[in-house]
Amino acid sequence: MPENKLVNKILLVEDDRQLSEMVKDFLESEGLHVVQEYRGDRVKKSVEKHSPDLIILDLMLPGKDGFTICRDLRPDFSNPILMLTAKSTDFDQVLGLEIGADDYVIKPVEPRVLLARINALLRRTQLPDTDASNNEIIHGKLSINRNSRQVILENEIIELTSQEFDLLWLLASRSGEVQNRDYIYKAVVGRDYDGLDRSIDVRISRLRKKMFDSTENPFRIKTIWGQGYLFVPDAWG
Repeated sequence: MPENKLVNKILLVEDDRQLSEMVKDFLESEGLHVVQEYRGDRVKKSVEKHSPDLIILDLMLPGKDGFTICRDLRPDFSNPILMLTAKSTDFDQVLGLEIGADDYVIKPVEPRVLLARINALLRRTQLPDTDASNNEIIHGKLSINRNSRQVILENEIIELTSQEFDLLWLLASRSGEVQNRDYIYKAVVGRDYDGLDRSIDVRISRLRKKMFDSTENPFRIKTIWGQGYLFVPDAWG
């Protein structure tokens, strides 16, 4: 497939070559451009070379595991990372989210499910430009720009993953109003909350750390027990 700026580029990191070819063929039949990588220790160079819009990252890889790759990439890569895991334990899922993954899919996965997850992540990171007055939020020393997806707090650029940004934008755009977990999950993750998934709690915790909030006694993004989360508009200096 020829290079095309209108086509989303996916970096598929999977050492099972048969599975990789099957996923590549399906995704390209759906209009995506797929670059394949089979070793964990070559992912960073692949990212630098191809600048993917999204990475599909297997956990168990030769050379370097998926958790380590995700942790190493996050300081410089803000686009979505979708993890593939053969394990269904909470430990793997939560750890992946804590180190910066945006979503995860448990193998074996139906191709249509994988495509839906990819499209959901891409939609939220590629919003069309609109009137700037509707795409910037300022609270004290905090500035959030939806078009550039840039967050500045106390004159410092805050590096967020794509879903951390979406979560912050949602809370800040509804500042002073309690947002329940069901609504947040649907808006940020893109599917209904099943009552068990801990991903929003993990992202709230990571967001607090990055936004210089207290994890034990938060004052900027508060937990309202039994209701949800509250962005405090006057807590940003």
